[in-house]
Amino acid sequence: MTSRKTPISKAVTPSEAAAAAAASPWKKTRDIEKEREAKRDAVLRTAAQMFNEKGFHATSLDEVAERLHITKPTLYYYVKNKDDILFQCVSRGLALLQDAIHVVGQSGGSAEDKLFAAMRQYVEIVTMDFGMCVIRVGEDPLPLESRKKLRSMKGAIDMEFRQLIEQGIAEGSMAPCDPKMAAFTIAGALSWIGRWYSPDGPMHPDDIATQVINLLSFGISRRRAEEHGVVVNPTKSASVRKRPRKTGTT
Repeated sequence: MTSRKTPISKAVTPSEAAAAAAASPWKKTRDIEKEREAKRDAVLRTAAQMFNEKGFHATSLDEVAERLHITKPTLYYYVKNKDDILFQCVSRGLALLQDAIHVVGQSGGSAEDKLFAAMRQYVEIVTMDFGMCVIRVGEDPLPLESRKKLRSMKGAIDMEFRQLIEQGIAEGSMAPCDPKMAAFTIAGALSWIGRWYSPDGPMHPDDIATQVINLLSFGISRRRAEEHGVVVNPTKSASVRKRPRKTGTT
């Protein structure tokens, strides 16, 4: 497998879409439904940030309301309760992951190119509010029925990865392997980034994705990496760039 940055369509990236959705949710507008949805998004995004920072059980709705500069009763105009907030946050994160991988899978190029592009998208999403909430909190605190729905979405994401790997093996761009085991390994490694990533850290998500893709492709064997022309300089890459810290967009 050869690591490379694969050009994808000029569609709006997940981070750009999140930034647009979070901008000025309380501005006056003639579209009442659009305004309500923007405010609801702000409630969910703020809650996701706090769940990621403090944990689900340690975060109260009073604190969410305080950060939004609204009253607690106002929250209930947009959400049912705390469980509903978490369900919506996690389902949004999973939907972002599923949609991104599906779109990449339908694009042109080899299965190997598609897999690397999907991995890059995955890293971007798990370093954002809703994607990070999938990893740091997940569905475990929720009632059984909610857990089942969210785990079904996770299963669909796993199948997208497996299908790309199966296609790569069939076309000869990927080494023969167990697609299930390979998909688990890839998703596990990429998901863990959402645990330790910090917007204030030294690396941009795209730089992290490049290093992880190279590691998963060639392992830590210097010989194999050099054979494929891959050179990783941790000192240089660690100071490349950081994602700007903006409220509601990370």
